[in-house]
Amino acid sequence: MTDDVWKRNEIASPCVKICVVHPEARICTGCYRTIDEIGGWSRMSDADRARIMDELPARKSSLTKRRGGRRARLSQG
Repeated sequence: MTDDVWKRNEIASPCVKICVVHPEARICTGCYRTIDEIGGWSRMSDADRARIMDELPARKSSLTKRRGGRRARLSQG
């Protein structure tokens, strides 16, 4: 027996539980959504969610990675 009360026919969240906002791009480095998209996800229409899901792969390539971290900065000084 299945519990139909808890079955929902909606687009799943792209969240991967890596919630770090890129300081320049202002998008999550885990799921590539903006803070507004993350906060409003549960209230969005299926069409809005689908549109965002289609945009996410392109956002990944827009992020610039930090290279070297603290060690690289210290060795340059």
